[in-house]
Amino acid sequence: MSAWSNIEVELIVADYFDMLSKELSGQSFKKSEHRKKLLPLLNGRSEGSIEFKHQNISAVLINLGQPYIKGYLPRFNYQIILEDKVIDYLIGHQSIEKQFKQFAEREIIQPATSKDFTKLIVDPPTANQIVEEPVTAYTRNPIKTNYLEKEQRNRSLGLLGEEFVLEYEKWQLTISGKGNLADQVRWISRDDGDGAGFDILSRNPNGTDKYIEVKTTKLGKETPFFFSRNELLFSQDKSKDYHLYRLFNFDQKAKMFVKNGGLDAICNSIPMTFKGYF
Repeated sequence: MSAWSNIEVELIVADYFDMLSKELSGQSFKKSEHRKKLLPLLNGRSEGSIEFKHQNISAVLINLGQPYIKGYLPRFNYQIILEDKVIDYLIGHQSIEKQFKQFAEREIIQPATSKDFTKLIVDPPTANQIVEEPVTAYTRNPIKTNYLEKEQRNRSLGLLGEEFVLEYEKWQLTISGKGNLADQVRWISRDDGDGAGFDILSRNPNGTDKYIEVKTTKLGKETPFFFSRNELLFSQDKSKDYHLYRLFNFDQKAKMFVKNGGLDAICNSIPMTFKGYF
C-alpha cells in the first residue's frame, strides 16, 4: 500500500476532529459511518487502515497534551507528517481549544457511573510503541495549555475519584473478611492536606499500611497522568506498600487498574519542569 498523501492525511484529520468535537459536546455519532464516507475520498484504503490512522491521531493529541476520542485507542507508531497536519488543523481551527477547556474544567457533581466494584478492575495498559521517526528538538504546538494535565487538576473530578477509591477499599477489605481493617481506611488528602505524597491510607490484609495515590480521568486508560516530585519521592521510599489506582472513563462506566511500586518503576516518566538555582 502506498504512503498516505498530504490530501489524504488532511481529510482523515478533519474527519477525526469532526468526531472529537461531537464527542466533547455530547453529540452521538457512529465511527463506522465516518469511515464509510471517507473511503471513496482516499486512495484505495481499507476501513481497517482508516481506523488505524484515527488511532494514530489519538496518539498525536496525547503527545500534544490534548483530549482525544476515547473509542480510538492511541497507537504511537505514527509518521511526522501526521503530527504536522494535526498541528496545522489546530492552528486553522483555534475555536476547538474552547471545547478542550470546557472538557478539562467541567465540574462533575455526581458521576453517571455504576459502582459495581466486582467488575471495576482491568489489566493495566500494555507498553506503548515508540514513534517510528525521531522526535524533533522543537515541536510546534498552537495550544499552550496541557488540557490533559488540567483535567487531572479538576478538583471535583479528583475528589470524586478519591471518594470512589475510598469506598472500593472499604468494600474490598470487608468482603475479604477484614471488616475491622475497613474501618481504619482514611482519606488523607482531604483530612490532612494534599502534601503527604499519597491520597488514601488503607490496610494490607496483614494489617500493615497501604498507601494509595488516585489519578482520575474521563478519558481512556492509556491517558498519561501527572505526578509531583513529592509523590515520586514518597512512592520510592514506600515502594513495597505504594499503589497507583488509575481510574478512567470516570464520567460513564468507571474502570480501574492498579500498579504497585515506585512511580519511576511502574511507568515511563518524562520530566516536565526543572528547578534552576545559582
